[in-house]
Amino acid sequence: MIDAIQWTGNNTKDCIDFLGNSFGGQMLERSINGKREITILTLEGQHIASKNDYLIRGAAGEHYACKPDIFVKTYDPA
Repeated sequence: MIDAIQWTGNNTKDCIDFLGNSFGGQMLERSINGKREITILTLEGQHIASKNDYLIRGAAGEHYACKPDIFVKTYDPA
């Protein structure tokens, strides 16, 4: 079982709250070529999440991002 929130581009504070202090403020919103992205620190290093990606907290408390189409195919709602 996992917890997740979809980053809509307008809920950055909610996403920061979801991720908590585990990244020590390492979540940054940026705009590249007009595309809004968030950089999050995962167990594998930095990961780029684009608008509409899901931010996931795994069973061990780890965080990562997932593209919407993969998320829908992989996870069932609780």
